Amino acid sequence: MGKRIVIALGGNALGSNLPEQMVAVKKTASAIVDLIEAGNEVVIAHGNGPQVGMIQNAMSELTRSNPEKYIPCPLSVCVAMSQGYIGYDLQNALREEMLDRGITTGCTTILTQVEVDAHDPAFKNPTKPIGAFMTKEEADKMVAEQGYKVVEDAGRGYRRVVASPKPQSIIEIDTIRSLVENDYVVVACGGGGIPVFVTEGHHLKGAAAVIDKDFAAEKLAEQLNADCLIILTAVEKVAVHFGKPDQEWLSELTPETAQKYIEAGEFAPGSMLPKVQAAVAFAQSAPGRESLITLLEKAKDGINGLTGTRIHQ
Repeated sequence: MGKRIVIALGGNALGSNLPEQMVAVKKTASAIVDLIEAGNEVVIAHGNGPQVGMIQNAMSELTRSNPEKYIPCPLSVCVAMSQGYIGYDLQNALREEMLDRGITTGCTTILTQVEVDAHDPAFKNPTKPIGAFMTKEEADKMVAEQGYKVVEDAGRGYRRVVASPKPQSIIEIDTIRSLVENDYVVVACGGGGIPVFVTEGHHLKGAAAVIDKDFAAEKLAEQLNADCLIILTAVEKVAVHFGKPDQEWLSELTPETAQKYIEAGEFAPGSMLPKVQAAVAFAQSAPGRESLITLLEKAKDGINGLTGTRIHQ
């Protein structure tokens, strides 16, 4: 009997620009359809760090070049744009791969809003990198001209950072659930979802933030009552003492052991840390649930217990 699986795709599964994305999603679709072909229900969440940054930079440049005609584009709208164009490529690649294998399951992308708390401390401490890597000179220019906060990112260059509040609930969860129960493959919570505040009445107001896609995928998996959360990343397994002579790859973790490693600072913020935190949260959310962290191309083997790091009670 198949499982209900929520997959969190990292940036390496999507490329960093449009030409790269069109190539990357074909490989991504092949790995995901392996799970669908095995009889699993699959919902896909994805990141948008490079894409949303490029969109906002383009919109800002347009505003600067003709301020009388164009007004600034809110970050929440840029997230919505990224959901559309990433989902467009991803759902078409999935559809093609499924039909090539004789699978007639439908596939669709849902424009997804995710509620965040207006009082989340993340709004006072922006940490989420978006956009392309920059030199120090380019970063200094961005700070001077646009007032953005910029940080060095893991020695690879400088990037803009924005607030990354925790997701509270998925606004379109009933629609997503209905599609899954009617045998659709669903792409949802793109870029962590469009962050929104719930204001008086029924109004939803966009927030200037980007939600971490791993935490959004975890919340989505909880609310869909999924069996498994798969977080795909650039390594086959989670490691402790990473990059050191005593590095150790981990095949299984209990939430309690994982929490001890988190408290010991074993996982890099903005990299493996949110993945492990999200995996632990899902594994603890209800009996029988488990999380898996592994490489994209190893997802099928991971589900079959052959590789990856499994987090479960």
